[in-house]
Amino acid sequence: MRNRGRRSWAALATVAAVLLGGAGCDAVGGDASGPHSTGTKGRPSPKPTPVWDRSPASLAAVGDSITRGFDACAVLSDCPEVSWATGSDADVDSLAVRLLGPVGAAERSWNYAATGARMADLPEQMERAVARKPELVTVMVGANDACRASASAMTSVADFRADLEDAMATLRQALPKTQVYMSSVPNLKRLWSQGRTSALGKQVWKLGICPSMLSDADVVDATATKRRDRVQARVEAYNAVLKDVCAKDRRCRFDGGAVFDYRFGTAQLSHWDWFHPSKNGQAQLAAIAYRTITARRAVS
Repeated sequence: MRNRGRRSWAALATVAAVLLGGAGCDAVGGDASGPHSTGTKGRPSPKPTPVWDRSPASLAAVGDSITRGFDACAVLSDCPEVSWATGSDADVDSLAVRLLGPVGAAERSWNYAATGARMADLPEQMERAVARKPELVTVMVGANDACRASASAMTSVADFRADLEDAMATLRQALPKTQVYMSSVPNLKRLWSQGRTSALGKQVWKLGICPSMLSDADVVDATATKRRDRVQARVEAYNAVLKDVCAKDRRCRFDGGAVFDYRFGTAQLSHWDWFHPSKNGQAQLAAIAYRTITARRAVS
């Protein structure tokens, strides 16, 4: 009986020691050596590697006509050299030039945007971008989803989200650490209100530029106003999707609505169509992107 009692006390002591040892391990963050360990005493804790790199070494751009510099140099023509994302024009000072320098931008930035592209085209563009293994991908798309022949033909919000998530999945499957800059869709109603001051611009609009917003530009009756408000509401819904999808990815930064909120004036609009960004407008977009990417903290 005496021996059995000793064994019982020994067993209890062992259990207590294990429990106390486990508690000590948790208290010091999983390091069983504890605060009095001589093995790590005096060594500084390593600083965590920041998730967001403010100076990526390569860049690929995807999106629509804005990223192609459409109508910034000549009527109904792309002008990628003034692209806010990858252009070489010194007056624009593109994002690629700001991040990589002129030589680096020429060697390590690629533009896969396409005039007329909608969100449904983004997954394929992302596949092409992935092949370059960029450290940063810029995304500016959505205006053409709202700019359709009629308001009823606009891309649904559900389809817009599904295609964006598909594109992001394509990127993440291949490049889990590549960063993403997500631009908001511009304020199309403001572009209409500014551009309609130009007689030339309104003539170019009749060639088929954003009919859902720009058709019958001088008509401001209840029907036209309702149509434009419907398009504007869809743009705002798209921006909510862009923000939400980006927020779920720890290596994605949304611009916080900065492009949508930017008050484009006539100096920032193409003098060919008075709707797309001019060279000056492209420079403003580059500045917004650069501020977002190099900020110490993401915009909420």
